[in-house]
Amino acid sequence: MEKSIYLVLEDGRVFEGRSFGAEGEVTGEIVFTTGMTGYLETLTDPSYYGQIVVQTFPLIGNYGVIPADFESKKPHLSAYIVREWCRTPSNFRCEGDINTFLKENGIVGLYGIDTRALPRIIREHGVMNAKIVTSLEHKDQAVAEAKAYAVRNAVAAVSCRQPETSGPEDARYKVVLWDFGEKENIRRELLKRGCEVIRVPYDTTAEQILQMDPDGIMLSNGPGDPAENTEIIDQLKILCKSGKPIFGICLGHQLMALAQGGKTEKLKYGHRGANQPAEDLVTGRVYITSQNHGYAVVADSLPENAKMRFVNANDGTCEGVDYLDAPIFTVQFHPEACAGPQDTDFLFDRFLDSMESYKNR
Repeated sequence: MEKSIYLVLEDGRVFEGRSFGAEGEVTGEIVFTTGMTGYLETLTDPSYYGQIVVQTFPLIGNYGVIPADFESKKPHLSAYIVREWCRTPSNFRCEGDINTFLKENGIVGLYGIDTRALPRIIREHGVMNAKIVTSLEHKDQAVAEAKAYAVRNAVAAVSCRQPETSGPEDARYKVVLWDFGEKENIRRELLKRGCEVIRVPYDTTAEQILQMDPDGIMLSNGPGDPAENTEIIDQLKILCKSGKPIFGICLGHQLMALAQGGKTEKLKYGHRGANQPAEDLVTGRVYITSQNHGYAVVADSLPENAKMRFVNANDGTCEGVDYLDAPIFTVQFHPEACAGPQDTDFLFDRFLDSMESYKNR
């Protein structure tokens, strides 16, 4: 018989649900995502490190577990909350069910609560923490632990440990993918375009990257507070002076802004899901984008050499920056999004064009 477990929010509110996946108690920052599909990508996205993820779509797991769609080798989130999980998935690529997957990876799951009411609370309150407990006997202690929780050293926890090379050695373009918690589809998009990709750990120095003589440098997505990564920011300042084309996504976008003298701020409840509108300020076109971030670049803090290229059509936050004195551009959203939308994957072609111009300079 499935056990009752409880979600205790830091403001003292309690949701009672049922246990699935791994058993246990866990504390984390609670966030919600609105994607109707792509739950496997959500589960395996390293950017969710330290977070309890709530899916607003009511049925999760209907096409099972498909390892070929993973964004990393394993899940990095702290816990997973759904309204209902599918016990009989159906898909010709299915290799298992979500309950077993969570158990095998030690991820606590909770289901059977109102996953529409909970995000409304988060939206009103703003960023908040929570703890999943098996009993309310020590509720006050759970509240205190939730209030004290903070995501720390996130990039170090999810980055690769050793350099990894993939793609043809005689490729037209060699790209160093600086891994802060990269989604695998970033590498897939580069490989699809014929690049040789060298994935390097977060603590790789600028000197080591430049010794690889890349044609371009990709700054990946990743978890946590961007301003915490002071050593990466210092190394990025050196890379900015190299003249190498640089393309940053999500955390990479934020780190570049900090390296250039800008600032970042924590959003009230972040942008997570596959339906975020981003307006191109050059063309006026609005793209529907996939996003997963709790911090944003402060547009007014950007230096004179930076021009905001994309803006969030919902709240006006910065979604992309072009740097005018170097072949550098960054975006907050995910042009490699899978499951979609894939409206902005042309940005990878823009990166290739930038590398071609660098080679022909």
